[in-house]
Amino acid sequence: MKKLLELANKEVKYVIGLMSGTSLDGVDVALVEISNNWIDTRINLLGFIEYPLPDGLKALILKNSARETSNVEDISQLNFLIPQIYVEAIDTLCKEINFDKDKIDLIGSHGQTIHHLPNSTEYLGYKVSSSLQIGDPSVLAKLTGKITVGDFRPSDVALGGQGAPLVPYFDFLLFHSNEKNRGLLNIGGISNITILHKEMGQNNVLAFDAGPGNMMIDILMKRFYDKEFDENGDIANSGKLNEDLLIALITKDNFIESEPPKSTGREYYGMEFLVSFFDEFKDVPSEDWLHTITKFTAYSVYRNYEKFVEKETKLDELFISGGGAKNKFLYQSLAQYFENVEVKVIDEIGVSSDAKEAICFAVLANETISGNPSNIPRTTGASKSTILGKICLP
Repeated sequence: MKKLLELANKEVKYVIGLMSGTSLDGVDVALVEISNNWIDTRINLLGFIEYPLPDGLKALILKNSARETSNVEDISQLNFLIPQIYVEAIDTLCKEINFDKDKIDLIGSHGQTIHHLPNSTEYLGYKVSSSLQIGDPSVLAKLTGKITVGDFRPSDVALGGQGAPLVPYFDFLLFHSNEKNRGLLNIGGISNITILHKEMGQNNVLAFDAGPGNMMIDILMKRFYDKEFDENGDIANSGKLNEDLLIALITKDNFIESEPPKSTGREYYGMEFLVSFFDEFKDVPSEDWLHTITKFTAYSVYRNYEKFVEKETKLDELFISGGGAKNKFLYQSLAQYFENVEVKVIDEIGVSSDAKEAICFAVLANETISGNPSNIPRTTGASKSTILGKICLP
């Protein structure tokens, strides 16, 4: 406990942030020098890598993210395996940038979400909502010998929130402008957006999951081309829009039109969402499928903006981060929808689009250690602000 108190009072910390998201592209690991906390937070990214997952792990996680194919033995083993992979990722980063890992003060780990059920339902006579992230932070703390903060979502869910999105607090600390209304769109497996009004404070930040990100694009790439993703959006760009398919997708999707606070995941936008369309649109060329799904992904973001945001906050700038920022066709599609908004990749304001979420969890860990609540009830629907995460001692 003495070590924890000393860490909380330390002005400058070296913090590892870890993120492995719904796209399952790999483990994002960032080393961040963090000074102070809350609105005085200052960061300096010292290094970042995307550490590849071992062969077979992605398929195993996907299998155990689905109710029909999950297995309690697999989940138990994965919960302890993933921290070992995180340790490998941390070691690799420290070697690449020649950083003494003994100097690491703190680790912030999102963990790997395998199921997310934030909407309360009747269960054995109780109202229950839940979210499950594996990659136990206490295991990670023991393996690294470092204080670790992880499992950030349950605290918010316990207070009636969605447990997501978690990034808006970080967005406000680092990107709020007094001159321009900004939107920050992160495109991972799911697209989530944060709205920062130039005249509003932290409690008025609006943020929510807006719909699919890379998830359905990746599913189609695996199905049609046996590839993990559409590099640069080249295949989508080579295709044509199928209006009937686009209308069918929009008609089926109830999530886009639902009001915030809201969050979603593979439970909604996985293979189950798409499978009903494969027979009906079996004659649609694969490149047209990719083109249409990518357009649908951009449409879902714009439709949410149009319906839930624009009246209160008319955006001047939209900054894109996450893996989807590399998809040039998706970027162009968003720019077409947001024709009166300046659309940029977040790198243009000095933050790596690849590293942003990993940096976020380093910052959130620092906020937890500092005793600061870091959920935003307006964005998650929680009954109050609360300190997030579990502090695990080495």
